Amino acid sequence: MSSPSILVIDDEAPIRKMLEITLQSNGYRVAMAENAKEGMLTAASHPPDIILLDLGLPDKSGHEVLKLLREWYSNPIIILSILNSEEDIVAALDNGANDYLVKPFRTGELLARIRSVLRQSALDENSPVVEFGDLFIDFGARIVKKYNRIIKLTATEYSLLILMAKAEGKVLTHHHLLNEVWGPSYKNESQYLRVFVAQLRKKIETNPNNPTHILTEPGVGYRFVSK
Repeated sequence: MSSPSILVIDDEAPIRKMLEITLQSNGYRVAMAENAKEGMLTAASHPPDIILLDLGLPDKSGHEVLKLLREWYSNPIIILSILNSEEDIVAALDNGANDYLVKPFRTGELLARIRSVLRQSALDENSPVVEFGDLFIDFGARIVKKYNRIIKLTATEYSLLILMAKAEGKVLTHHHLLNEVWGPSYKNESQYLRVFVAQLRKKIETNPNNPTHILTEPGVGYRFVSK
C-alpha cells in the first residue's frame, strides 16, 4: 500500500520547503504548487489524498480556490493561513475545509491534524460499529455505549452525536450543525445548540466540565475527537 500523497499550495518558498522536509520525513508523498493556477492543475492531474491550502495566494483568493476545488474534489483540505479572524475560519469551514491552522503552527499539531483527517477519510460510513476510546457507537442498531453501558439519548441528541462522530477530528461550525440537525430556520440559534451540546456532554463525557470528546472551538463550532 502506497503512502498518502499531500499537495501543498502555498506561495511562500520557506513554508513549502519546511513542509516538504517535514512531510517526507514522516512518510508522505509530497507535491508542491506556488500559486492557485499551478495548484488547481496539479490537483486535477494527480488528485492527492490531502491538500494543504494557503488562503493568501498571489493569483486568486484561497477562499475561491477552496470553493472551486469542492466542486469536484472530495478528499480532505486543510487550510494553512496567517488569517486568524473568526470570519475567515468560519467561511473556510463552511465552504468545505476539513480543518484550519493559523500560521505559525507547530509541525506536531499539523501532523496530528493530517492523521485525523486521514482516519476520517478511511472511515466507512456503512461500517456498523465504531469505537472512540471509551465510547462505542453501533450505527446500524442506533446504540451508544460508554464503558459498555448503554447511554440513552433523545433522537436529537443522537443525530447531533452521529453528525459529529462521522466527522471525527473535523471542526463543524455552529451554522452547519444547526442546519443539519434542526434545519435552515435554526441556523442562527447558537444558544440552542449550546444547550443540546451541554446535555450530550453530561451523558457521554466522564467529566462534562472537562470534555475529552466534544471540544469547543471558540467562536467557530465544535470538534469531536477520539479520546
